[in-house]
Amino acid sequence: MKAIVLSAGRGERMRPLTDQTPKPLLRVRGKALIEWIIEGLVRADVRDLVINHSHLGAAFEAALGSGERYGARIRYSHEPEALETAGGIANALALLGESAFIAVNGDIHTSCDYGHLVERGRLLEQHTQAHLVLVDNPPHNPSGDFKLAGPLVANGEGNRLTFAGIAVYRPSFFAGIETGTKAKLAPLLRAGADAGRITGEHFRGEWHDIGTPERLRAVDGTPPIGGQ
Repeated sequence: MKAIVLSAGRGERMRPLTDQTPKPLLRVRGKALIEWIIEGLVRADVRDLVINHSHLGAAFEAALGSGERYGARIRYSHEPEALETAGGIANALALLGESAFIAVNGDIHTSCDYGHLVERGRLLEQHTQAHLVLVDNPPHNPSGDFKLAGPLVANGEGNRLTFAGIAVYRPSFFAGIETGTKAKLAPLLRAGADAGRITGEHFRGEWHDIGTPERLRAVDGTPPIGGQ
């Protein structure tokens, strides 16, 4: 199975840190966020990786190279202008092949075991085209995104959870997006949930969305500015 690490975002809320460093290359607990993700995928024997990039994209290739030192094979999907999440995935489909693949946001830090997602990818059927990892709602997203209705992800109120930015997709899920065009992921997921085409799970382990400098410092274990 292949995987894509989504890394094309500008990281506006992380400025000024992201003025010179792409957000997934910011360091937490001794290494770059994206290195934790790569190492986790390799432990699951997911070694063929695609990294999409736009803002300061050359920095990824300089820092990660071919992936050899991680035991991975990395290829890059460059976007002259960031294409949003669904557009970025659609743009990289030629590198991802015809089988189900894992997609991970490049700005999260998690203990999620990607190994079981490999099996989930094998179990996706023609009518079920995505499998999402959901987590307890963090303070910055108290209302959540989706709820679980048995094995299916559903829209609507009640016991909603937050999408973790970790998923398995069939390539056909993105078939309606023209290569090189911008497309957001949320409308695609909501339509898929309404159609009963998306399964999900509730992950209860460590997960952090590193969306602001304050969250980065909290995960890294350093005190906030002014709190030393």
